[in-house]
Amino acid sequence: MARSAPAISTFTSGEISPRLEGRIDIEKYRSGLSDLTNMVVQPHGGLTRRPGTEYLGPVKDSSVKTRIIPFQFKTSDTYILEFGDQYMRVFRNGLQVLEDDAKTITGATQANPVVITSSSHGYSNGDEIYLDGVEGMTELNGRNYIVANSASGTYSLQDLFGNDIDSTGYSAYTTGGLTDKIYEEATPYAAADVFDLRFAQSADVMYFAHPSYAVRTLSRTDHNAWTFSVAAINENSTPILTSADNYPSVVTFFEQRLVFAASNNNPQTLWFSKNADYLNFHTGTSADDALIYTIASNQVNNIRYVSATRVLTIGTSGGEYVLTTTNNGPITPTTTQIRKYSNYGSANIEPVQVADVTLFLQRGNRKVREFKYVGEVDTAGYQAPDITVLAEHITSGGIQAFAYQQEPENIVWAVRGDGTLLGLTYRREEAVVAWHKHVIGGEFNGGQAVVESISTLPTDTGNDELYMIVKRTINGQTMRYVEVMKNFDFGGSSVNSFFVDSGLSYSGPSVSAFSALYHLEGDTVSVLANGASHPDKNVSGGAINLDFSATSAAIGYGYTSSMQTLRLESGSQDGTSQGKPKRIHGITIRLFETVGVEVGNDAGEIDRVFFRDSSMAMDEAVPLFTGDKDIEFQGGFEDDDRIYLQQTQPLPLTILALYPRMNTFDK
Repeated sequence: MARSAPAISTFTSGEISPRLEGRIDIEKYRSGLSDLTNMVVQPHGGLTRRPGTEYLGPVKDSSVKTRIIPFQFKTSDTYILEFGDQYMRVFRNGLQVLEDDAKTITGATQANPVVITSSSHGYSNGDEIYLDGVEGMTELNGRNYIVANSASGTYSLQDLFGNDIDSTGYSAYTTGGLTDKIYEEATPYAAADVFDLRFAQSADVMYFAHPSYAVRTLSRTDHNAWTFSVAAINENSTPILTSADNYPSVVTFFEQRLVFAASNNNPQTLWFSKNADYLNFHTGTSADDALIYTIASNQVNNIRYVSATRVLTIGTSGGEYVLTTTNNGPITPTTTQIRKYSNYGSANIEPVQVADVTLFLQRGNRKVREFKYVGEVDTAGYQAPDITVLAEHITSGGIQAFAYQQEPENIVWAVRGDGTLLGLTYRREEAVVAWHKHVIGGEFNGGQAVVESISTLPTDTGNDELYMIVKRTINGQTMRYVEVMKNFDFGGSSVNSFFVDSGLSYSGPSVSAFSALYHLEGDTVSVLANGASHPDKNVSGGAINLDFSATSAAIGYGYTSSMQTLRLESGSQDGTSQGKPKRIHGITIRLFETVGVEVGNDAGEIDRVFFRDSSMAMDEAVPLFTGDKDIEFQGGFEDDDRIYLQQTQPLPLTILALYPRMNTFDK
């Protein structure tokens, strides 16, 4: 019988395919996992629990699939734009932007439904408003409502589920209160078309392309002052951009030119504006003139994307091209050339740029390839290796969208067809290419919550923000919420951690009753109170009551973070340990800033690791632990030897390494 103690000190291959279960000969096997859910691979090699998501607000119409788009003027002035059926709404700094046309409340009845008195309010039935500042009937404060029964000087309130607000049990109104309408801008885009929109931004102007709509610009002059306009394109050559069936479907900027591509009638054509004159498409032979270029090929392969890095990468349904020049200078009407470098073909999904690499989705929506140059552009050329080859299972169902979060962990996020959020920790310079999957808390129609749209915004804080729209069944209805993933860095204290989804946080005087949870009505929520896990509660009337008072809390859907190794390979007296009975009799888990973890062979056979000892006060949170925890395993000999860890409490978990101790029985 062989005794061994293998070291599992890196997880930089992430979750890998079950088809690799026999490939103990490759290095990726030793750093790979059979399951990695709701945990992120860090570039350093460890695993950390993904943060929870904070609830920001509902979409306008939860019955319709909705998209979010980032708008960045500068890192301190960023917005998330919500696009639905012929409308756009705006989020800034985690809040819905209001019209800034506040109306004063002068009365509120204790009735079902509550009737608000407000002179010259100007609201119509169905308008969504935000209400706050009421004295006396404070139960109304700090939430969105739908206007109903609008009349001159009065209206009643409904919640976001369409139910009348019954205020008969509320405190009596005394004075004060303001309402303001959620800011909204009309757009021409139908709900069925918003996910096909392509956009590019320069300063305070965003350019939109869609093959069924004329090119439009979106300009911003204030947080609640946005304007859509048909772009005044100036052109003198055919094919023109301003006729039906010749509207472009792709847009980007490259070398101070606005670039359009792929209309219905001209799917292989690119239009380049004059240099630094974005809507001027007058062609000519001068160096700064506009130009039109049509890719010549044996088949008609629609341009699916154009990606601007050091060069302009062009993805079509039949292959990948690079635009360069004959003299290695800036593009001009007389020096531009396009070369084909691969024949994989691209899906109709916007790629992401990471450093000088374009990550694009291959036709079929399953394989992600990294388009990168090797050596000199004009000699060695470009390659597009498949970075899902070791985890082909993880994209089952297809990818629908990408978003890149550079800080802090260099993660490419993707939406899978079933609503699962995928993550790819991508640090090619350190050979870190690691996939992980994330199931957002809550449920939809008895299954998992569905992520439908994602977007990222950069910040100056060292934590770029990942926004998402999540679809759930709540209180018997389909609801879509805009949410943002909280920061990975929670300040080294569990009091500030946030590991709940669609959650809200509180910090203030000690209280035991928490309201403003109307968006979670009827559901069971996980609670972190004063940095300690609290028993789950059910939301009723938008509120919960804790078992004790707390000065800080995070409340939302709970979720399980888990990881499982592949079959361990530790050798034996006569060769490999594979296929032989083995017993893990103990393990050392090296942790960083962690409270709470369970460990075992699988999810059905786990033991909780204890962090509280007799020296700690029972009425205070357990301090974060960094160091080694030694655990004895209770199992016997078996062939399928794996290590499984999970965290179900709303607390942090970071795993740096695993050091199992095991015996192998040589047959």
